[in-house]
Amino acid sequence: MDANLAGRLNFTHRPPTKEALPPGRHDLGLFEQRDAVLVVPDGIDPARPTPLVVLFHGGGGSAQKILPMLEAHAQANGFLLLVPQSLYPTWDIVIAGNGPDRERLDIALAEVADRFTLDPEHLAFAGHSDGGSYTLSLGLTNGQFVTHLIVSSAGFMSVHHQEGAPRVFISHGINDEQIPIDRSGRAHADLLKRAGYDVTYIEYNGPHAYQPPVVALAVNFFLADLLATA
Repeated sequence: MDANLAGRLNFTHRPPTKEALPPGRHDLGLFEQRDAVLVVPDGIDPARPTPLVVLFHGGGGSAQKILPMLEAHAQANGFLLLVPQSLYPTWDIVIAGNGPDRERLDIALAEVADRFTLDPEHLAFAGHSDGGSYTLSLGLTNGQFVTHLIVSSAGFMSVHHQEGAPRVFISHGINDEQIPIDRSGRAHADLLKRAGYDVTYIEYNGPHAYQPPVVALAVNFFLADLLATA
């Protein structure tokens, strides 16, 4: 299978070549429709390695809707937060397979790397619902640079090529009527554990919605070694 059709991204770490963006929330100006958004917390030194989280919205969602999931954590913990947006109402892989959203993600990742030095040990994909499915699918495919996956209420994973061994945090509500937990969260966690991945799996008493206390645990999972030495 063609690597791009399988979801392979071309991103590689590189030294920055452009001026860093100041603290705040920025539309990156890469696309006329549904541009990617970057949150830059206070105190970032663009020359020092900085963790990055790429956050994918759910079906029918947007950057504006999903930002509250992690924006305050980015500010409090000093990581960059990139929020791409699907070209259509949900991600290409949900509709017909890897295509324009994979291409746009590569462009957005390159733009961030051109402005900031990224920490190769802390680059996470994260998402809720369809965004969680996108996280699982692209994250497991691109473990050559993705180190952590934060997966909330994902419905499926479509993986045609596995690379590397990202650590995985999966959470799912036991009262989720939209995506029942038995065929999703529980099945995904079991499959990944049997495949040898390092999986943290959490069930919570809730519906098809991320829970802030669980998101906080996921952030600690992503930054555990850095927080321990802070």
